[in-house]
Amino acid sequence: MTAVTAKIFSIAEYHPLGEQGFLAPDDRVELIGPEIIIKAVKSTLQSVSNSLFVEKLIILLARRARVRLQ
Repeated sequence: MTAVTAKIFSIAEYHPLGEQGFLAPDDRVELIGPEIIIKAVKSTLQSVSNSLFVEKLIILLARRARVRLQ
């Protein structure tokens, strides 16, 4: 059996990956801690649900907090 070791990336190592062709411009990835994480694609249903939730949350909080959808 072969042991597999995960590569730990620094910010300095992560940024050039796109320039070197390892990551395409449309790849949905981000560096979280030392790992490159593939971001899930949001569906239309998820986007609409998030928008409706934030609208209701804004009404509920009534200027006591700022709410942003990301």
